[in-house]
Amino acid sequence: MATEDINKNSESAQPESHGRREALKALATVPVLGALAYGVYKKQKLENTGRNISDVFPVSKEGASFLEPMAGGKQIRIGVIGFGIRGKQLLRAAGFAEPSWIDRMIEANKSNKNDTRYEQYIQQDDLNIVINGVCDIFDVYGEDAVLAGSNINREGSNGKFGKAPKRYRHYKELLAADDIDAVIISTPDHWHSTMAMDAAKAGKHVYLEKPLSWTVPETYMVREVIKETGVVFQLGHQGRQTDCYQKAAEIIGNGLLGGVNLIEVCTNRNSPNGAWVYDIIEGSSPQTIDWAQFEGDPERIKEYMDYMTKYSLERYVGPEERSKFSLERFFRWRCWWDYSTGLSGDLLTHEYDAVNQIMNVGIPHSATSSGGIYFFKDGRTVPDVLQTTFEFPDRNMTMLYSATQASSRNRGKVFMGHDASMEVSNILEVTVDQDSTRYAEKINQGIIPTDAPFYTYVPGQDSSDSVTSPTELYFAKRGLLYTYVNGKRYDTTHLHIREWLECIRQGKTPSCNIDQAFEEAMTAHMGTRAYLEGRTMYWDRDKEEIVRGEIV
Repeated sequence: MATEDINKNSESAQPESHGRREALKALATVPVLGALAYGVYKKQKLENTGRNISDVFPVSKEGASFLEPMAGGKQIRIGVIGFGIRGKQLLRAAGFAEPSWIDRMIEANKSNKNDTRYEQYIQQDDLNIVINGVCDIFDVYGEDAVLAGSNINREGSNGKFGKAPKRYRHYKELLAADDIDAVIISTPDHWHSTMAMDAAKAGKHVYLEKPLSWTVPETYMVREVIKETGVVFQLGHQGRQTDCYQKAAEIIGNGLLGGVNLIEVCTNRNSPNGAWVYDIIEGSSPQTIDWAQFEGDPERIKEYMDYMTKYSLERYVGPEERSKFSLERFFRWRCWWDYSTGLSGDLLTHEYDAVNQIMNVGIPHSATSSGGIYFFKDGRTVPDVLQTTFEFPDRNMTMLYSATQASSRNRGKVFMGHDASMEVSNILEVTVDQDSTRYAEKINQGIIPTDAPFYTYVPGQDSSDSVTSPTELYFAKRGLLYTYVNGKRYDTTHLHIREWLECIRQGKTPSCNIDQAFEEAMTAHMGTRAYLEGRTMYWDRDKEEIVRGEIV
């Protein structure tokens, strides 16, 4: 409908103002849902009065589209390397859960009918894979992986299991197996690139948990190996499957926010688990854990020490502590630079990858960081509070990352444009700016509000019924646990693994391929190096290298 047609309907302008006041008055008693509900109310009001919201804010009604499974596709034989917290989640997303987990989910549903995790898992698509090999250096995890891999019928402890996958003690033995086509790698950060390169050289397709790399040098190496071998590579950023992220890309691509000049992304968690103080698992000891393999071979450790020494960062690593068996370091490895990539590699990468998916920003021009260990005085070397400013002058834009592991104050992912701002999580809201140029006329006419979301996209969900912990809630709010396709709820990790498998079958390239992974890794390394060295880091696009600025 044209603007002049909207202006003709002058009789509706007065009731609209009154109706808006009445709606806000009614919604004032619902503080959490008020803004969202009013955005929906406004949309309905426009449509009911003959005004089509798409004329004012043209966004398609379709949800996300995903790579469809190939009918009759060949079965893919999988090997699993690493079966800790994330490894278990990945294998469940692939359709194989520990029987004890099934038992717990069934009991959870009996206690709370709103807990639908078991139902969702059972309804998950069959990906037509078989688990032929598993590897973990902790005996308890290794045995759990064998059970999960044989649970072909998705049953509890009393179920009927299939053939047990072979358990390997060393990942290279698994990679040498002839009955494995592809591997899922979920190990500590310091092993990621090494295992991915070894897998690619062995001809195995690779699904690698984020981040791509532990150090800058190996980032170039793993990219080169993946490209040379031609294996299908997917980095584990399941946010690539989030419906709202794809809708956000459409909105920005259509210029509906105006020029985006500032993006704020955040990480707020406030629990020991959220700060990586994970439980020490019963049965763990020097007899059940291969500590030498966890550390890595001496040559790799020396390379890392040389890398840190080059930038005068020896104080952040502890070669003597590495050689001593430690249950805290084994289960809580994220707390030490010896194995970890810290907040940048672990949590910033989720936020950055979402922004890169939505806006295709690439590697930033510069990164400046600050922060420290301000709450968790437990011997860790990585910060629990971190701020990083990324500059994109070619895009006339700044991205701010802010994180704390000792406050759960909710802060969203916000894209700020001249004409509107957009907050993206498991829902999407757009609020028009009161000083917008694009929408000035419709703001003055009372057609578009500026004090509440004008456009709200809710991709099917009506509750967070399967969220049971602060850490799960954190990921759920960011759309990283589940999404909706044609009204059906899906585990985003399931969709991400499914995409990888279908790309193997169809000879296609996954959404988070090695080029996307390289951009993620270098961005995170720039933020980390800026923190460690206390100086701004710059990206030389022509030479593809990080350049150190002056110490601040």
